Amino acid sequence: MTQDVRSDFSDPAFQADPHPEYERWRRETPVRRVLLPSGMTAWLVTRYEDARQALSDPRLSKAIQWGEDADPIAAATSRHMLSADPPDHTRLRRLVSSAFTARRIEALRPRIEQITDELLAAMTGRDRVDLIDAFAFPLPIQVICELLGVPATDRDSFRAWTTIIVSGTPTRDQLPGAMQAMASYIRELIAERRTHGGDDLLSGLIEVRDAGDKLSSDELSSMVFLLLIAGHETTVNLIGNGVHLLLAERYRWERLRTDPALLPSAIEEFLRYEGPVETSTYRFATEDLEIGGTAIRAGDPVLVSLLAADRDESRFPDHDELRLDRAQNPHLAFGHGIHYCLGAPLARLEAQVAFGKLLARFPDLELAGPADRLTWRPGYLIRGLHDLPVRPGAAARS
Repeated sequence: MTQDVRSDFSDPAFQADPHPEYERWRRETPVRRVLLPSGMTAWLVTRYEDARQALSDPRLSKAIQWGEDADPIAAATSRHMLSADPPDHTRLRRLVSSAFTARRIEALRPRIEQITDELLAAMTGRDRVDLIDAFAFPLPIQVICELLGVPATDRDSFRAWTTIIVSGTPTRDQLPGAMQAMASYIRELIAERRTHGGDDLLSGLIEVRDAGDKLSSDELSSMVFLLLIAGHETTVNLIGNGVHLLLAERYRWERLRTDPALLPSAIEEFLRYEGPVETSTYRFATEDLEIGGTAIRAGDPVLVSLLAADRDESRFPDHDELRLDRAQNPHLAFGHGIHYCLGAPLARLEAQVAFGKLLARFPDLELAGPADRLTWRPGYLIRGLHDLPVRPGAAARS
């Protein structure tokens, strides 16, 4: 079966609340063409089982083929594991996987707790704060900067660059400038770390490259580029979206505050219900195939809506209900298959520490305005709030 139903991703009403439309799409045209802000069209997969198939189907390639007229900066910064197929993907992922083992991630807990305590202390006594600026953003960016050996003083620059890069709706003059600035910074950083070395992930990747593991200069820069962006964007929006969900319906905040044993399942439910990544990155069909009964031609671009799949009524009972105690929750917020998010354990740990300490430190935290007045970041890749104004209230006494 083929169809040519097109939907516009840039519709402000859709960006504000895409879930009703996604539900209709799952029911009527679960694999459909969508119009992207760039003017490009792609197939969008919205049902859970179809999404799992697409995310693990080797006939859908992640390797981008750059033509002679391609932007050299974009091409150079895309030679990382998220834009590679085996065997390149296998090799690139192996180079960084040792830094993301469960043991190594758990060893970061004391430092994550310290950073969290410092950020929450800075919020104490303030009448009103933007939780994104004051907490959700600086926590993961400081962690990933320290893991890589990047000066945390540059985190505001990273935020400005990455906001443009992942927005999906940058102007033509914004994106090249952000890409160029970040690429230049990374090159300078690598040069500095090669000269002085250090006990960090970046120094380790440089040593691997210099030891002859066939990690090219572009691959090394691309890996740092990916880790800096993916290493904080997911957690920023996991924390922001989760706090928004808890405070929009106050009884949820009170339930989690009085029963912190629910925290692990609650975090998984935040990931499912309002996940931080709306769609996957591009895949391209290497041959004619079918997804959900829809014919996809060789060369066609395919996107998977993780946000839509994770509210599929055929997979999740009470799919439109936020259940903090949901026991079975095989969501796709971190993907599926060989490209499953390598940083998922780190994001979960950061979220556990962040929510646990926020609930304990500010039991009376509340929104500083109507929940329906909050605005969401534009684009189709990231699902996150522009800002989240809150009133911390009095800090609990320890």
